[in-house]
Amino acid sequence: MIQSTLDGNPYFAEKKFPKVNFTGNKRKVVDWIFENMPGDGKTFFDAFSGGCSVSYEAKKRGHKVITNDVLKINQLIAKSFIENKNVRLSEDDCDIIFSGKPVEGFMFKNYSNVLFYPDECMQLDQCRRNVEKLRGPTKKAMALVLLRRAMIRKMPYSRFNIRWSKVDQLRDEEFSYAHYGRKRAYHNDTIEEHFRGNLKNYNDAVFDNGEDNKSYSSDVFALLPKIKADIIYLDPPYPGTMNDYHSFYGVLDEYIKSRKISPFGNNFTSKKPTLTLFEKMFACLKNFKHCLLSYNNNSYPSKEVMLAMMEKHAKSVRVVERKMNYQITGKREKNTNREYLFIMEN
Repeated sequence: MIQSTLDGNPYFAEKKFPKVNFTGNKRKVVDWIFENMPGDGKTFFDAFSGGCSVSYEAKKRGHKVITNDVLKINQLIAKSFIENKNVRLSEDDCDIIFSGKPVEGFMFKNYSNVLFYPDECMQLDQCRRNVEKLRGPTKKAMALVLLRRAMIRKMPYSRFNIRWSKVDQLRDEEFSYAHYGRKRAYHNDTIEEHFRGNLKNYNDAVFDNGEDNKSYSSDVFALLPKIKADIIYLDPPYPGTMNDYHSFYGVLDEYIKSRKISPFGNNFTSKKPTLTLFEKMFACLKNFKHCLLSYNNNSYPSKEVMLAMMEKHAKSVRVVERKMNYQITGKREKNTNREYLFIMEN
């Protein structure tokens, strides 16, 4: 499996991270991030791991990887692809997940004609019950991550804060074609079709890099003092941009837990507490030799303010930048977006 080496570490170049459709993911710039990574670190801590594209690249490059994300569904992505060494889902597992009859459970009662049609909610409830019949936590995690993918593919714009009238409208393939030149037929594929259609790519993404990698789902400030690593990568929500991840993906955690949940704290989503949160975070980085932080030019506070805050806590700080097109920004903004990478040495 190993095709080459990077700085003496194995490099699993042929492994490809499957599509997870996560707003703010760094898939497009992951090579650029690692090109600027300090070369003398083995343990890599991804403190806001999100869709795990950066963690997966770190695993491919032979790092011992630790991930964290406050959303449980993101921790399950990490459990499936970062922790997981060799567990895969079989066709028999799929048969178990889709066995029996649809039921009127949590999704049906709370999200019928809110996010999905009633029959889809009932099938999701059926699958959620059947996941518990699988053997072992890793298989259960992979099943829930594949169900996540199916739910995402049914949602216009791949997030769950779209009003129902718009969801219903855009899932009308003739309307979508007439207005946008696209039928978006994949919105109307069944949960099972999406699940089985992505099974091979998800199974193929599993590999063992020789390290005992670990995933957490915790408030970042509770976890920072407990983790020691050579490199910490920080990719918090970008304040001042579209960054309300609870409204984007909170329903996925509700699906996992079969209950309503409240927005999480320390979320970097509003400007007022953001300076305090960043100051607090930069003061908690003593366990890490190197720190990398992703940011952009539309975020609050400015690049200059961020540099000033970091310099109070670090031995040295530098910043590199590049052009970046974000899918959720308008055409006018696409030519002015800049992605920053702050590189700190403690």
